[in-house]
Amino acid sequence: MMPVILPVKGIQPEFGNNCFIAPNATIVGDVTMGNDCSIWFNAVVRGDVNSIRIGNKVNIQDGAVIHCTYEKTKAIIGNNVSIGHNAIVHGCTVDDNVLIGMGAIVMDNARIGSNSIIAAGAVVLEGTQVEAGTIYAGVPAKKVKDISQELISGEIDRIANNYLMYSSWFK
Repeated sequence: MMPVILPVKGIQPEFGNNCFIAPNATIVGDVTMGNDCSIWFNAVVRGDVNSIRIGNKVNIQDGAVIHCTYEKTKAIIGNNVSIGHNAIVHGCTVDDNVLIGMGAIVMDNARIGSNSIIAAGAVVLEGTQVEAGTIYAGVPAKKVKDISQELISGEIDRIANNYLMYSSWFK
């Protein structure tokens, strides 16, 4: 079994070094990712209608969907980002050192500031600006608190580093 990696309108996905792509992941079109990334089982990164740019040390966990809006929004994901199981990241910008929890939805033109956590199940509405160093939770997502340095290293960095380790088990 091989991942589905397809060009769209002549544009082929591009991968950095040391990336793990699960055998049933789907990555199509105008997608560029950096080094040390992992795209997990049943994840879909669909750069068919607009571009998707993914930094270094990003993990896109099982069942997550990254997509955009035709002729309107791109998806830009920074470095050291974890996108949880079944999350949807759509046409938005995610800065460095972010954790997007399981089942969260981030809508078009939202911007997630660095060192932030989007809680599991949260819905970040279109155009929402999440300040750096905060936790947003709920439907619709609202700021619940500022993040301590311990939480940044204890959760955001720990998960990104763990996924780098997990991906090595499959190589």
